[in-house]
Amino acid sequence: MFRRVFPAVALLCVLAAGTAVAQDVVENKTEAPSREPDVIFVPTPREVVAKMLELARVTKDDLVYDLGCGDGRIVIMAARKYGCRAVGFDIDPERIKESRANVAKAGVGHLVKIQQQDIFELDLSPASVVTLYLLPSLNVKLIPQLEKLKPGSRIVSHAFDMRGVKPDKVVRFQSKKRNRTYTIYLWTAPLKKIDESPQEPE
Repeated sequence: MFRRVFPAVALLCVLAAGTAVAQDVVENKTEAPSREPDVIFVPTPREVVAKMLELARVTKDDLVYDLGCGDGRIVIMAARKYGCRAVGFDIDPERIKESRANVAKAGVGHLVKIQQQDIFELDLSPASVVTLYLLPSLNVKLIPQLEKLKPGSRIVSHAFDMRGVKPDKVVRFQSKKRNRTYTIYLWTAPLKKIDESPQEPE
C-alpha cells in the first residue's frame, strides 16, 4: 500500500516546488523598461529617510509603497526599523537589480518586495503609507491614484510639494552632518484640495 502512495506524494511535492519556483521567478524577473524613467536616480540621504518614516508615523501594521524606489533604501529601512511590509516600485531594470540585491543583503526579503512597474499605472489603494521623491509635476500626476487611498493613509514627499493639495505638515529638517536643510511634506488621505481657480473681481 505504502509503495503505491509514495510516488503520488513525491509527484505532488515536485509539482508544489515547481510552482513556488515559478512564482519566485515571476516576482523577481526584470524586463526592459516600457519607457525612459521620469527622473534620474538621486538617493535620499538616510537621515532624511528616517525622518520621512517618522513623520508618516509608520508602524509594523503598515504597508509602505515607495514610488521610484532607486536602491531600495526606504523600503529596507521601513522593514528593518518598524517590522512592516513594504514594496518598492521602479521602471529602471538597473535600479530593480540593485534594490533587490540590497534587500537580500539586509535580510528583509520576507517583508520587502521590489517590482519593476510604471508607477503611474499602479493601484495604490492597498498601501497605508506612500513615499515619494519625484518632481512636483509628477506628484500632481499621481493625484488620481492617491485619491484612491484609504482614509488615514499617509503620503510623504522629500523636497517637493503637490500643487493643488494642502499638506497636513511641512517639516524642515536641519542636517548637521551635511550642513543643509531638507524639506519633507506630509499629506493624509483623503487629500485636501485647494481651489486655485481665478477669482472673479467684485
